[in-house]
Amino acid sequence: MFKITIIVIKLFLYSFMSMSTEFYNFQFESIEGNKMPLKNFRGKVVLLVNTASMCGLTKQYAGLQELHEEYQDKGLVVLGVPSNSFMQEHASEDKVKDFCETNFNITFPMTQIEEVIGSEKHPLYAWLKEEYGIKPKWNFHKVLFDKSGNLVDSYSALTKPKSNKLIKVIEEKIKG
Repeated sequence: MFKITIIVIKLFLYSFMSMSTEFYNFQFESIEGNKMPLKNFRGKVVLLVNTASMCGLTKQYAGLQELHEEYQDKGLVVLGVPSNSFMQEHASEDKVKDFCETNFNITFPMTQIEEVIGSEKHPLYAWLKEEYGIKPKWNFHKVLFDKSGNLVDSYSALTKPKSNKLIKVIEEKIKG
């Protein structure tokens, strides 16, 4: 009986550990068209943000860029995912890239335009919905992952990138 209990506990732990690394199994295409496997961010804290260029919250790009500049060398990756799921994004990656660079001097990594809700959503967003019940309700929804790819928390679009609440958690996760 004791051996069976130990085996069950080990199986549970292994399945939990594999769930936490699923984040690294996903891949995007960068806004420039290159492969962007999330495993390249292993060992970094990742702030995943679905973005849009023509949204009332678009000014959050400035705060995301500030986060990137302040914390990238400390272990944070801000990852922008342009999305037209809420009908507020340009039609092409070139227009999104130009808009972000021209208006906000964006230098953090960005993906190609992806759906984040609905039947055509990117597999990472499908996984977030299925495994954690996380579904962006609007542009600039934020999802934070720790250095091991574990989900830390998600934040509504109204949470500003430089909010004390978000900064505190980012700093804790960077320290490990």
